[in-house]
Amino acid sequence: MIGPEDVRAAARVLDGVAHRTPVITSRTLGEGVLLKPENLQRGGAFKFRGAYNKISSLPHGARVVAFSSGNHAQAVALASSLIGADATILMPEDAPASKLAATRGYGANVVIYDRYTGDREAIAAALADELDAEIVPPYDDPLIAAGQGTAALELLEDAGVVDTLVVPVGGGGLIAGSATIAKSLGVRRVVGVEPAAGNDWQQSFAAGEIVAIDVTRTIADGLQTHAPGKLPWAVASQLVDEIVTVTDAQMVDAMRFAFERLKLVIEPSGAVGLAAVREGIVPTGSGPIGIVISGGNVAADRFAQLLAPSSA
Repeated sequence: MIGPEDVRAAARVLDGVAHRTPVITSRTLGEGVLLKPENLQRGGAFKFRGAYNKISSLPHGARVVAFSSGNHAQAVALASSLIGADATILMPEDAPASKLAATRGYGANVVIYDRYTGDREAIAAALADELDAEIVPPYDDPLIAAGQGTAALELLEDAGVVDTLVVPVGGGGLIAGSATIAKSLGVRRVVGVEPAAGNDWQQSFAAGEIVAIDVTRTIADGLQTHAPGKLPWAVASQLVDEIVTVTDAQMVDAMRFAFERLKLVIEPSGAVGLAAVREGIVPTGSGPIGIVISGGNVAADRFAQLLAPSSA
């Protein structure tokens, strides 16, 4: 488990290193809707917060291994380059080319695997043994979750305590850290949003225990998890009030809205919270709503393809 003090400690570690992304509003969404655009974060996503908080705790020159479809990969690569660690990243062969290129660009060694047939945790463990390296998981770690929760802490510090906090959910590090700090500050309701095609969290909440599903195909590559992480589940199952889902088409509509009206480029995974509010899946009206926009790592050609009328 993690506590609010862990999130605050992570905020001190990240002070002056991570961007303090702004809180923005939209008259179209309503004056009570507040957005935290982590697509403007270093590495293009909230993942930098957890990766830096974790890797900065390791000895200088440490070797690290991570597995990710893209955003955590870039975050670990960037944080390692800043801290002086040597990073090896396991990435699926269908990861977006832009994310692969960015990860290599930050200086990491990339190892490719098939996400539909390979066990990424087992492969990563073998790599860590071979390299005598520390595994930096994408979400199932207290320092990772605490670091990721600083996005919500900043939102609530800068805009005031909201009634409802809406957070994308994949493995669960972001929502675990966010719910931990949000509930301690008086947020009434925390809602997680995941792809309808891969609702492992929703099924887990219904069952009252972790439910594993097959890895599904969705445009939200950053949320293609097959089961909640153990630590995030321990936290979120106690503090999160509801898990809802959105379709790929609803994500695309939210991406288009963000581009046309907010001048923000966000990736499908980053758009799920905005989509849920725009579609009325998370209703407005009971008080201010804070939405974490988790990332914007999408290539220009892919972005254009998704927003083309035929793609939705």
